[in-house]
Amino acid sequence: MIRIRTAILFLVIAMSSCVSNKDIAYFQYDEIEQANVSNKFETIFKPDDLLQITISSDNIEATLPFNLPAVTFGTTGTATGTPKQQTYLIDSRGEIDFPVLGKLKLGGVSREAALELLKEKLSPDYVTNPTINIKIANFKVTVYGDVKNPGTFTIPNERVSILDAIGLAGDLNISGKRDNVLVIREENNKKMKYRVNLLSNKTLSSPVFYLQQNDVVYVEHNKARIQSASANSNTTLFISVTSLIITLVSILTR
Repeated sequence: MIRIRTAILFLVIAMSSCVSNKDIAYFQYDEIEQANVSNKFETIFKPDDLLQITISSDNIEATLPFNLPAVTFGTTGTATGTPKQQTYLIDSRGEIDFPVLGKLKLGGVSREAALELLKEKLSPDYVTNPTINIKIANFKVTVYGDVKNPGTFTIPNERVSILDAIGLAGDLNISGKRDNVLVIREENNKKMKYRVNLLSNKTLSSPVFYLQQNDVVYVEHNKARIQSASANSNTTLFISVTSLIITLVSILTR
């Protein structure tokens, strides 16, 4: 009887998988390719980006038409609430409608190129030596799959690495597949897929190490997690049947 119970116990243990350090420790393989590692990242504006554009100069009055406040009007026609900085949505054609200057093509343009474009449009006819700041108000990334806290996260400074994003999601679960993390990115109106191996130091030189707005990071379940999920659905039945077999064997061997 004891032998039967012991055998069943070993069987149950065998059904669960053991996880070793080599399956979960980040950056354990390959040498760091220092020549390819860069702290630079470039923001490329895309359709549906909501931009905050601030124009400043020594002549404050000259900048007022380009810094319109966003206010809410009540039923009486009076402004209510605290005025906020106006935002400009990049439409499907990659354009924004900016005060005085009209339509500006910013979709597919880097921040540096956008700043140069605005300076050319503003100076010297409207504002002399303008200082321009452009911020994406709705910069966000999404992390889901086998992580502790999946979700969509707003990034205030537009600089976020894949490690930052995973940290915001509470890190991968033990059962998360670290060697094949998927990053989905929109480029030139197409969805592109990149694979990242977090076990390798080559991740530090990956083109998606720094994420862009609206990137999606997906962590797959490893095989053990999938098998465990399948096994768990039958665990209760397995235990019941095993108990019945033990009882019958006990009765028949008396």
